[in-house]
Amino acid sequence: MSTFDRVGVIGCGLMGAGIAEVCARAGQDVVIVESSRSAADQGLLRLEASLARAEARGKIESAAVVLGRIRMSECLDDLADRALVIEAIVEDEGAKVDLFSRVDQVLVDPAAVLASNTSSIPIMKLAVGTSRPENVVGIHFFNPVPVLRLVELVPSLLTSPDTTERARAFVEEDLGKHAIDCQDRAGFVVNALLIPFILSAIRMLESGFATAPDIDHALVLGAAHPQGPLALADLIGLDTTKSVADSLYEEFKEPLYAAPPLLQRMVDAGLLGRKAGRGFYTY
Repeated sequence: MSTFDRVGVIGCGLMGAGIAEVCARAGQDVVIVESSRSAADQGLLRLEASLARAEARGKIESAAVVLGRIRMSECLDDLADRALVIEAIVEDEGAKVDLFSRVDQVLVDPAAVLASNTSSIPIMKLAVGTSRPENVVGIHFFNPVPVLRLVELVPSLLTSPDTTERARAFVEEDLGKHAIDCQDRAGFVVNALLIPFILSAIRMLESGFATAPDIDHALVLGAAHPQGPLALADLIGLDTTKSVADSLYEEFKEPLYAAPPLLQRMVDAGLLGRKAGRGFYTY
């Protein structure tokens, strides 16, 4: 039996679509809420393409069956009956806090769990804006969600043990992924280690120490990394990379977390990586 039979996902970008897909593939009834019809249409196209690839590779029997478990909406009220709602919007603290407050008022079930897929923002900041901080938890997936097995579970100081264990059962038993426990600190585990590494590579490029291809080839061929740090930043999105760095720096005030000027300029210019067609590389 599924831990959460009715799941809501807010946002249908790369992460939101991936989360909705793995939930639907696990048999859950999924409602996705997007901010506009155009965003919903783009999200649906993203889902259809991903599920078609999964069917072609024999990962699922029928893309149509999985897609039939997903409903798109532009209204938060359509989340009222959900047992679990996962937020996957832009990595902006103010936007997330406001959203959590509004979703909290919509959910009918007092035991419904509100989760965030944030990669860096402390869960406590989201939880205290609701009437159910004990039911708020971080469930942080990694891109691409259908492929990568790791999920970071992040309870705040106010999250109940029952909520944490329900989230763990959802991740491990329903979705078949591997959960690790993280303290509610900016960046959690993976990004607290990864982001300084990426920022160091950007500083190396910025200083003229080495070219982007040479930096990435050095780590791939010399340290057996599957992908170089600059190519990885392009995949993550340079805006997201900067947002995580800013959250880490705000909390810890450590120089290694400070976003280099080059990263700031690229974000200002809209050179955000793969999703924009150009970042450290052209796509």
